[in-house]
Amino acid sequence: MITTAATRLLRCFAGCTILILSAVSASALPATHRHGALAKSVGPVSMPVAVADATALASKKGDRVVRVEGSSMLPYFGDGAVLVVRKGAVEDLREGMVVLYRNRFDELVAHRIEGRSGDGWLVRGANNASADSTLVTAGNLLGTVYATFYTDAVASAGSAATEVALAASAR
Repeated sequence: MITTAATRLLRCFAGCTILILSAVSASALPATHRHGALAKSVGPVSMPVAVADATALASKKGDRVVRVEGSSMLPYFGDGAVLVVRKGAVEDLREGMVVLYRNRFDELVAHRIEGRSGDGWLVRGANNASADSTLVTAGNLLGTVYATFYTDAVASAGSAATEVALAASAR
């Protein structure tokens, strides 16, 4: 039978082990180990590595990869982040989801859903004072963001083949 003191010691040891394993940067691991349960990145990686990893993840389900330009969604993601976006139906959207959509200026935008408004969804960047002027509808929804890769670069330094999504002031 394990004593209370021994149980506490085991829990402390397990907690310390998890913290140490979590501190291992995914970019320092071989590509085959980057997405393992114990390999969690605690800092940004290079833009090429982020784009490659995001593309590998997206290719499994036919999803879309975009680079972020702007800071309206900080602290969640900002300039240089790489997002993986899954197509979905407007009927499946819920308040709080981050969506990628095409606004009335024909720009790709990644912002968070605030709620329903008429025939669409009202969205706003986390740092924006007001909501976007374009509602998200079935006609302009491109998908929901389900993965974010943080990079040590700005969006313009990334792969030219990767689309850019704005996280900018409301328009």
